[in-house]
Amino acid sequence: MDNQTSGHNAPAPDRIREIGFAFRASKVLMSAIELGVFGVLADGPLSMAALRTTVGVAERGARDFFDTLVSLGLLERDDDGLYRNTPECDRYLDPRKSTFIGGELLHAGQRIYPLWQRLTDALKTGAPQDGLDTAAFYPSLYSEPGMPEIFSNAMTAGSLLAARAMATLFPWRNYTSVVDVGTAQGCLPVEIARAHPHLVVGGFDLPQLRQPFESYVRKNDLARRIQYQAGDFLSEPLPPADVIVLGRVLHNWDLRTKKMLLRNAYDAVPSNGCVIIYERFIDDERRRHSAALLASLNMLIMTEAGFDFTTAECMAWMKDAGFGAMSVQPLAGGISMVVGNKS
Repeated sequence: MDNQTSGHNAPAPDRIREIGFAFRASKVLMSAIELGVFGVLADGPLSMAALRTTVGVAERGARDFFDTLVSLGLLERDDDGLYRNTPECDRYLDPRKSTFIGGELLHAGQRIYPLWQRLTDALKTGAPQDGLDTAAFYPSLYSEPGMPEIFSNAMTAGSLLAARAMATLFPWRNYTSVVDVGTAQGCLPVEIARAHPHLVVGGFDLPQLRQPFESYVRKNDLARRIQYQAGDFLSEPLPPADVIVLGRVLHNWDLRTKKMLLRNAYDAVPSNGCVIIYERFIDDERRRHSAALLASLNMLIMTEAGFDFTTAECMAWMKDAGFGAMSVQPLAGGISMVVGNKS
């Protein structure tokens, strides 16, 4: 979902129109997830009449809606008129599967999509558009009914593929403990603990996320392996560990807070420990990775001072905090990790 616009080499008017009307395809996908289309079709193919009745779509518009999903490559329709999931959507958009990433898109459709209508206002004012208390953004967010579960599900969906890649690619055999800071539902701790039984694994986040975290960990049969540590990383030291992970955390904050969190991570790891930063990094020339640049505009809309950044900027801040021997490695879904060592 981080691909560039498909018509990058199309004639200029067509490319302009494609970008301008991209919101329509996005909303079709979001509505299909919200209606449960992919979960229903995971049980087997259905006719248009049966599918629309099952997911609660009125007859008018149903054929166009489902055929739009076919044209976007999200559903298939056979010669008998039966609709079925594509293999990719069956794997990633069936909510009963452990590979489900639709939670992030559900959150986007219900909360982020409406706020993007205010992008022009955000650009004019430089102010967030969500109406939350900017002095306590996450406590304010989690006070909304059901939001801890909705938000943590979205964070799992957005991090799952990258977490599985990190569990494989990083040399965990060289370390004995890891704490995931800003862990949300605990997606990364679960993937690491499952792959590396020797590690002591923890997640650190606000008290409001303890229940979603512990529920997710129990669901994955890892309650004895993974511990939740409640706290506020804006005002408290980070828990000590050989490896501190800050995943999709730094982009939420201003530069001063970014640097403070990196200094705190340096203090929390021992000599020969390390920090891992994983983000949807902007390319260093700020020309190619439009998904990361759009994510930074999302920070403009959603936060008081957050912004995304390049790997070069990240490594400079890490160097200022004391880390050395840094490296960059792609993970998945347009996300990469930067590793810094404390020598």
